[in-house]
Amino acid sequence: MSAGGEPAADADGLTYHLNVDGARQVVAGARLAESLLTVLRERLGVTSVKDACEQGRCGACSILLDDRLVLACTVLAADAADARVVTVAGLGTGGPAAEISAAFLDHGAVQCGFCTPGLVVAVTDLLSRRPSAGEDEIREALAGNICRCTGYGRILAAVREVQTGLAGRADRAGRADGAGRADGAGRADGAGRARRRGGPA
Repeated sequence: MSAGGEPAADADGLTYHLNVDGARQVVAGARLAESLLTVLRERLGVTSVKDACEQGRCGACSILLDDRLVLACTVLAADAADARVVTVAGLGTGGPAAEISAAFLDHGAVQCGFCTPGLVVAVTDLLSRRPSAGEDEIREALAGNICRCTGYGRILAAVREVQTGLAGRADRAGRADGAGRADGAGRADGAGRARRRGGPA
């Protein structure tokens, strides 16, 4: 590493740090052209970030990079040195992400599960910015996340359920202040073994 935290190069390749889900990780012997998706999955073993199109078209590799929703396959890993990377696994077991995962399960919005981690990250990002987003805004926010199994009706129903819960809690807080599948959970959080044809989970 250089003194300023920038990637340092030597005969063995690049060395830099990534802050992934709260843990500082050293990436050594890396190639400049490696995407963040490749480094997360192949070098750091973060398989909740799914590898599908590798062209920024499917949303399966959606993550948060310094609180911005990005597609890991479109970001050079070296450009993310010392940035804060949050995957679906890093969103935590409580809070909105857990509610979103549970709502996906309740509404049958988890089938093969390959798209689900990216969708959960995208919905978490949307509701953190626009908790009362309308249906058109939800559809627009999720337009980059492709699901081939469920159709989007179940996904939209799950998002609306989470919104209702968020609104109910906000209302209760205001009054207080002023007065489907057996293996679905693993698929919803990216830990399941959903596989794309011919490749790893």
